Amino acid sequence: MDVSRSQVLQAPALAGDYVAITFAPLSLDEVYALADDGANGAIVVMSGMVRNQTEGRPVVSLEYQAYEPMAIRVFQQIATDIRQRWPVTHSVIHHRTGRLAVGDISVLVAVGSPHRSEAFAACQYAIDTLKHNAPIWKKEHWADGSSSWVSIGACEQVDGVC
Repeated sequence: MDVSRSQVLQAPALAGDYVAITFAPLSLDEVYALADDGANGAIVVMSGMVRNQTEGRPVVSLEYQAYEPMAIRVFQQIATDIRQRWPVTHSVIHHRTGRLAVGDISVLVAVGSPHRSEAFAACQYAIDTLKHNAPIWKKEHWADGSSSWVSIGACEQVDGVC
């Protein structure tokens, strides 16, 4: 992402849905507030963060790059799909780009719904579909100074779970 332009790429989704890609840190409070509604019986939030190891190998940081216009369209389609499958009040999908340290939040998905089971199902669908369909790439920076891009096909190789 070219940091000389706006730090947040947002696009309109359906009313009550919010999608964004940003270079700035993500906020759990903001995402929760966007999903909040008096009609909700539940809000489910999934927070993806940078962990300190992958398969036992120490990680010092991750770098995310995205083809932002297409990623935003994928996020919008996910929001549309959720609304067609579950009764939700709001869906929120925010993803970061740039270099992130261990413990930083890389992606937040929040879904508000009158019922918890639908909120859980819609949130899981959103993150799983994002991981498979959004043009977002992750580079792992290792403690030994080396780095490597994560295989796009890795999601399918571990029981369909990323």
